[in-house]
Amino acid sequence: MLTVFIGCSVQKEVANSTTVSKKNAKLATYLNAISNDRLRTNLTYIASDETEGRETGSAGQKKAGKFMIDFYKKNGVSFPKGATDYYQHIPAAFLNAKRNENLPDSENIWAYIEGSEKPEEIVVISAHYDHVGVQNGEVYNGADDDGSGTVALMEMAVAFQKAKNEGHGPKRSILILHVTGEEHGLHGSRFYAENPLFPLINTVADVNIDMIGRRDDLHKDNNNYVYVIGSDYLSSDLYNICESVNKEYTKLDLDYKYNDKKDPNRFYYRSDHYNFAKNGIPSVFLFNGTHADYHRASDEVSKIEFDALTKRTQYAFAIAWEIANRKDRLIVDKKE
Repeated sequence: MLTVFIGCSVQKEVANSTTVSKKNAKLATYLNAISNDRLRTNLTYIASDETEGRETGSAGQKKAGKFMIDFYKKNGVSFPKGATDYYQHIPAAFLNAKRNENLPDSENIWAYIEGSEKPEEIVVISAHYDHVGVQNGEVYNGADDDGSGTVALMEMAVAFQKAKNEGHGPKRSILILHVTGEEHGLHGSRFYAENPLFPLINTVADVNIDMIGRRDDLHKDNNNYVYVIGSDYLSSDLYNICESVNKEYTKLDLDYKYNDKKDPNRFYYRSDHYNFAKNGIPSVFLFNGTHADYHRASDEVSKIEFDALTKRTQYAFAIAWEIANRKDRLIVDKKE
């Protein structure tokens, strides 16, 4: 009960902070459409034993995918224009080409909110929904990695769809992209980058979420933070947006510890934004850092801090909202 209460207070804090600033009252409204309770409900299934650790191409991963699609249908969020359904099918030959791990066919899952003024320009919001499956008879549920990012995307899609239904839809189109095969080498995002539904030249940014439901040892006493990686690598506009929306709305501590390309952890190169960034698309990676349960069977829903998950989801939404609604597309004034 405590985490639910805190999550609600976070949403009120966002609303109160924007009452003073009239700059973007609409954004405040739709930030508050992001539901702590729905995040919990959806993650409880996505990271349950029923989905069997969501190994790439497994029956459990497909169950998780169907759950996500049913959620989108229920909430009136369609698949993308130009696609025939919610799946981008990826053949086993592609998934095994680099490592030959004998993976079966799998799928990226996508949803879409068409832009009202510049629909041809695309803002991608990505997270991987695969995990590492069952090992030695134990289900590795992957609640934080990356169940947290998966349910964050689902909430953001609902908030953008609500805005569109109420006549305040984004100017640019939003592509919600749940990618597969991340744990085996960023395969799903690589497949999309090599087989994009929308031309990469029209893709203005990627906001990527990979683990935002916990805290790491460097923040033992406070979960009001998020690591921001890559925001300043290609676009000063993107960096400025990440800074400004946080100052106005979410007031997280933005930690740039892992933003150095020379950092030995190499996190910048280890999540799905990289397949966009290497193609010159401004990208930002939001991350809570690793913890003792990282890639262990103990990465369970019971350990998720839903107040932090809610607030970080709101932050990601605010970034995407600003990118989608600003007059000009992000300037690319740096090289990856």
